[in-house]
Amino acid sequence: MSGPSSLARRRFLTGGAAVGAGALLAACTSNESPQSAPQAVAGNAGQNSQPGQHVTIGFSAPAADHGWMAAMTKNARAQAGQFSDVTFTATEGTNDVNQQIAQVETLINQKVGVLVILPFDGKALTQVGQQAMDAGIPVVNVDRVFDTPLAYRTWIGGDNYRMGVNAGNYIAGELKKKGVASPVIGEVAGIDSLPLTQERSQGFRDALAKHGFAVGPRVSAQFTPESGEQMTSNLLQSAPKLDALWNHDDDQGIGVLAAIDNARRNEFFMVGGAGSRNMMDLIKADSSVIKATVLYSPSMASSAIALARLLGQDKGIGDLAEHEIPANVTTYSAVVTKENVDSYADVAFDS
Repeated sequence: MSGPSSLARRRFLTGGAAVGAGALLAACTSNESPQSAPQAVAGNAGQNSQPGQHVTIGFSAPAADHGWMAAMTKNARAQAGQFSDVTFTATEGTNDVNQQIAQVETLINQKVGVLVILPFDGKALTQVGQQAMDAGIPVVNVDRVFDTPLAYRTWIGGDNYRMGVNAGNYIAGELKKKGVASPVIGEVAGIDSLPLTQERSQGFRDALAKHGFAVGPRVSAQFTPESGEQMTSNLLQSAPKLDALWNHDDDQGIGVLAAIDNARRNEFFMVGGAGSRNMMDLIKADSSVIKATVLYSPSMASSAIALARLLGQDKGIGDLAEHEIPANVTTYSAVVTKENVDSYADVAFDS
């Protein structure tokens, strides 16, 4: 994912409005129009998109306390609204592991047809995922993977390593176009203790090494605008000259750009991560140091709902030869630039 959901990245702009963490359930059917529905929904093409057996999909995710996580829940709800044969039953988002477990158990007791679970903590939610599977309810595990495949029927999530690889390849390519032989390349990572940050950084290092480059000044932030600004300020003070900078997370990037503006630095270009709408707007306007962002798109939540519906109807993916839904689906971290930004506007999210 783009960062731990307990980190309220939006507070930098909003002053910290928080989503409640109660155990209430809210259900909607497809003929209810979700408010402010994003455009990131599957295209519903092919025979399997035709109405079929009714499916009740239970959905559980952490609190929507920052842009990426809020988009995950919005996208899931919007996708369910595309189907006349789906009832969508969502728990209130929570960052309390025990509360999320209790909410999933409620959905199991309600005998929903399929469960879509984005766990706050994959390890902690593994047992309740397996409980659902043992009860005959297929589970679609989103992004933060459970400890065992026995806890899910299908996993869908992003590719953190390739996110770093694609960021590194883009930066190296642009530097070579400029004829920069020994570039100074900075990195603003997320939380270093998290495997996702480690994977992104490893991919970044590996890609740069293939081109004969290396990571220079590096700091780790907390996936918040506040920490992004503070740590980028530190990086800029330690590096009087930069040629390129990769920031792992576009919500965090709000603070990263603030630090760059405050330091009045513009001798380098920057690449973001995840694919927020405000970063895509800046890329399109070509009015800032940010020239690209590498996707880790919350559209995966839309795809998770589409897969859950097919699982509930015992269908496969129409364009594949296999009769069954794959056990694992990894999304691709495309690089969004001024040249292709319009093609990815539908999967952008609001920071």
